[in-house]
Amino acid sequence: MSKLRGMRGILASSIGVTCAAALALPLAPPAAGASSGGVVASAGAVGSSASSASSAGVRADVPGSTQSLPLRPLTHDRASGAVLGLTPRTVRTFSLLGVVWDDPSADLRGRVQVRTREAGTGEWTDWQDLETHYTQDGADPDSSEAASGKARGATAPLWVGESDGVEVRVLPTAGEPDDADPVDTGSGEGVSGDAGEVSTLPAGMRLDLVDPGEAEAGESAGGAEPVERGEGAEPAEGAEPAEGAEPPEGAEPAGPAGPAEGAEPAEPAGPAGPAEGAEEPRTGVMTAAAKAASAANSALVPLGATRIPSLTAEETREELVTLRGTELTEQQQAKPYIGPRPAIVTRRGWGADESLREKSFVYTSTVKAAFVHHTASGNNYSCSQVPSLIRGFYRYHTRSLGWRDIGYNFLVDKCGRIYEGRAGGVAKPVKGAHTMGFNSKTTGIAVIGSYGSKKPSSKAVKAVARLTAWKLGLHGMNPKKKTSLTSGGGNLYAKGKKVKMKVISGHRDGFNTSCPGGKLYKKLSTVRSKAAKYQGR
Repeated sequence: MSKLRGMRGILASSIGVTCAAALALPLAPPAAGASSGGVVASAGAVGSSASSASSAGVRADVPGSTQSLPLRPLTHDRASGAVLGLTPRTVRTFSLLGVVWDDPSADLRGRVQVRTREAGTGEWTDWQDLETHYTQDGADPDSSEAASGKARGATAPLWVGESDGVEVRVLPTAGEPDDADPVDTGSGEGVSGDAGEVSTLPAGMRLDLVDPGEAEAGESAGGAEPVERGEGAEPAEGAEPAEGAEPPEGAEPAGPAGPAEGAEPAEPAGPAGPAEGAEEPRTGVMTAAAKAASAANSALVPLGATRIPSLTAEETREELVTLRGTELTEQQQAKPYIGPRPAIVTRRGWGADESLREKSFVYTSTVKAAFVHHTASGNNYSCSQVPSLIRGFYRYHTRSLGWRDIGYNFLVDKCGRIYEGRAGGVAKPVKGAHTMGFNSKTTGIAVIGSYGSKKPSSKAVKAVARLTAWKLGLHGMNPKKKTSLTSGGGNLYAKGKKVKMKVISGHRDGFNTSCPGGKLYKKLSTVRSKAAKYQGR
């Protein structure tokens, strides 16, 4: 009888979810090729209709959309042990996916595997695993972003390229139940082993399929690789130090005072005009949100610029005085240690739909450290596709995970290009959502790809070094030293604990995670050494 009641409960729940999803479907014919099984549109999270795009002031050429499909109990997959998932089905075209659930604090103890059908060839991929520990990339527990009530738990997003079919399976691991609500699978069919030995799964699990949309013509960041200006003025490249070799500890230099936590720093008085070679402003219509995001970089480039050009070492030192002159110590003014500013693709350059993010910008008081991440989204991408990847990450972070903006402050691709992440200005101390517990007084840099077993490209490693040499140099920080940070709470350090961190650290140094992958983590000593050289140390 109890089993019968359980089955009735699951049936009622499934009918309720299906009805609610049906009500969320747009009143328009399905995309060509969609199966009769249909695609469930995410209520409140789909931006694909022309009317909604128009009312929100979104450019029609960068619509993007998110399809949400609730995961169902599986009764056909006894061999694999999967208990939840989706059978193979046709869906609207998408390029990035992830599995999302209700409670951001709930751990998914198990494996999530997907396979997709390539839109161009109709061929199905092999099964691929999703990184299930991803929400530790999020906002600090006591922040307004975390307390918004919008945040959700999720796997890392996986870039699959243009696809029109998908299949999903969730395989729980054996172990003690955690605090997450258990997923009742009714009759228990499809579960391997005793039901009591299978870990519970988070409630409200669904698959989100992201179409990143198309960028405006001329806004793609693809093409020639970045050219470094004034390379001859920089320190000569030497042999890379042995992995794991670290310089002796020393006291960090006194950094310049910054604005109060959470407050927007005052704009520098009378900024110098954009550097020679800066891209001309775009003449297309910009929304108010797009103008605000672009204006945050107005001390560096004209409004609407898609790229911030690199500077020589001398030009960067002159710009440092312009940006932070009154905050620099006498020693910093006499001999500033800062790497030449690298070229950076702006949000407008990668085609950000600025209506997706929160309107305001949130700042921290200074930048004392940089945390390096990998996106864990796979390595099967070309550098010309990177703007699409970032638009996918951005939509996934804001629409699927409920964050205020993309979490990372910067992103780096395998060709060595650097991209602006969270809005607020690349030269300003924008507070990100990248290392739970240590988002204050830090910046987050994500190398696009998965680097647990694959080495990052030398171009990506060099780009991270150039970026940190400049960004940390704006705040007087030495890449080879350590600094003191206060934990905002996490699974490695309790809230309020003061921790000595390397100025350039990996995500795993602040949170118990495998990020940024073992192969990239081993390259951080090289990043520190190179960054220090770029700063002239």
